[in-house]
Amino acid sequence: MPTVGPQRLGALQQLAPEPLRLVLNWGRRYSLWVFNFGLACCAIEFIASSMSRHDFIRLGVIPFAPGPRQADLMVVSGTVTDKMAPAIRRLYEQMPEPKYVISFGSCSNSGGPYWDSYCVTKGVDQIVPVDVYVPGCPPRPEALLQGIVKLQEKIAHESLAERYPASPVAPVERKRRGPAAYLRSLIEQPPGRGPETKS
Repeated sequence: MPTVGPQRLGALQQLAPEPLRLVLNWGRRYSLWVFNFGLACCAIEFIASSMSRHDFIRLGVIPFAPGPRQADLMVVSGTVTDKMAPAIRRLYEQMPEPKYVISFGSCSNSGGPYWDSYCVTKGVDQIVPVDVYVPGCPPRPEALLQGIVKLQEKIAHESLAERYPASPVAPVERKRRGPAAYLRSLIEQPPGRGPETKS
């Protein structure tokens, strides 16, 4: 699985007690904004899943986010070619944390029937980390609904502190400065920078 640059959690998620984390996970679980990265025929099945017959909005999934910056979940459906791989990676990096990926269909899972082509990526998991794989060629809309339910179960039991481990200096800083000062330093730091240490 490819590595993504170091991520930093907000102060609330780092220091929140367990009951509050359950509420945060519940909110993420039932308000997933989906960014559909449709590349081939599986994208038609994704569209069918969002229409009135299957209606995945009843699961708390909002289809067709305006763009990657407003999305929590990327559904990659179809054949991923080597030429499209940088675009998938770039859009994934634009999504805010925490973000999730569903690989929908055999082509995005492993290359599908085109796995031995010179220009086909052997699975989207070589580009971005994948949370749920939905098999099929193409998968039925019910399979996507099952994949979404599996992802929601995963979100309900996850700890973001384990998903995005803090830098090794954080416990030392928390002990040296005290909890209130450490929390204040996290809030005052610009995004992407951890608390500074004196040498």
